[in-house]
Amino acid sequence: MKKLSIRTITLRSMINFLLFALIILLLITAIGFRLISYRVIQSKTLAISEVVIAGLTSHMKAEIMDKRDYFINEIKSLHDVESIELVRAETVSSQYGLGYTLKQQADSVTKQVFASNSAIFLINEFDLNPHVRAAIPYTATSDGPLNCLECHHVPEGTVLGAVNITLDLTAYRNLALGIMSGISILAVFFAMILCLNTFKTIQKHVKAPLEKLLLKAKDAYFSQVPLEPESFESLEFEDVAKKFNMFNTAVLANQELVKQKNLELLSLNEEIDSTLRDTVFTMGVVEEQRSSETSDHTKRVTEYCRLLATKFGLPEADVELITAASPLHDLGKIGIPDHILLKPARLTKDEFEVMKNHPGIGYAMLLHSDRDILKAAAIIAFQHHERWDGSGYPQGLKGEEIHIFGRIVAVADVFDALISDRVYRPAIDEKSVVQIIKNKRGRHFDPDLVDIFIENLESVLEIKKTYGGGINTCNISDA
Repeated sequence: MKKLSIRTITLRSMINFLLFALIILLLITAIGFRLISYRVIQSKTLAISEVVIAGLTSHMKAEIMDKRDYFINEIKSLHDVESIELVRAETVSSQYGLGYTLKQQADSVTKQVFASNSAIFLINEFDLNPHVRAAIPYTATSDGPLNCLECHHVPEGTVLGAVNITLDLTAYRNLALGIMSGISILAVFFAMILCLNTFKTIQKHVKAPLEKLLLKAKDAYFSQVPLEPESFESLEFEDVAKKFNMFNTAVLANQELVKQKNLELLSLNEEIDSTLRDTVFTMGVVEEQRSSETSDHTKRVTEYCRLLATKFGLPEADVELITAASPLHDLGKIGIPDHILLKPARLTKDEFEVMKNHPGIGYAMLLHSDRDILKAAAIIAFQHHERWDGSGYPQGLKGEEIHIFGRIVAVADVFDALISDRVYRPAIDEKSVVQIIKNKRGRHFDPDLVDIFIENLESVLEIKKTYGGGINTCNISDA
């Protein structure tokens, strides 16, 4: 999963917070503006109704009621006023009749106003054309210059009628939307400024100091010079620098001890590896002595393997590995009975079948070790009697199915066995042995290894001379 940068994490967190804050701000603004607008609308409708009531009363006293429709129409022409309707109460209608055309019949809202003697405001703000309907009662009173009781013979406080006023609220809604849009734009603008400032702050006070700290910490470690905490602006990075100096001091104080321990461990590991190599070689010699093989057979096979592995082009580590592991190639002969192993004659078919068990015995003895040398020895013990053409044992492996270690030891082991004295026959001369090796090219042995063997025959025979006496007097060049 791809990890996010500090900038991205900060931006996501900030955007989520700012969106939440903007929504809350817009809600508060919308609610507050609605309440204010509602109060303004109420005040406006009440003011218009008072003008209408005062005007009608004046027309009545001046006995020019036939002019009141003109008066009402003038008031309707005021901004945002859609309609003004007058509705007489039953008491007035019974005294004066229904009146002029601007007077309407009472609906359920007007009747409710008559009954409660209180204004009702119905706001419809979600239509395409938002509006408010205000039904405002006017009552008979003798207070002030407009004494209704001079004309209306009713008890004071009687509801004489209602003024129904409908106002267009489009301008109010547009104003609210404009204010909220302005707030949103300002919020986005300041959010962008806040983000940019935050990014700049992160770059200056987090990212740059962190990169500086890492670079200087690396230099401080290798140069063994402490950091300068006061070079960092923020308290946090100054504290980190101080703690790093403490850590670095502790590390440097123990570095020499760690180095010494590492050298001791390396020396100990080398000693263990050397001891293991010596032990492996000794085990090979022990097996050699039990098998009554020619003296120094183990050493010669080891050196043949080193030569062939090197000339074959194996990595140096593998050359050392096969050199160390090859002495155990016949370790499994420990499990072969003496009367078969030491028989001074060719084995019978049944005896040979018993002898063929020694690769498996050696493999079983070495199989469970985790040491590289013993793992290699297990492979060699199991495969050094396999043949290139698949006619070998115990698995019948063929060609490159046989591990290169097994193929190399096969050549070395057979050559030394043929050129050395055995309990059942004397040594074969070098010329004949070389011819046998050639004849078995591509059948018993890896063809490439046979070619390498022939090309380096002088070195091979030098090893034989060094660890096994003189070379027969036959002309090697004729081999």
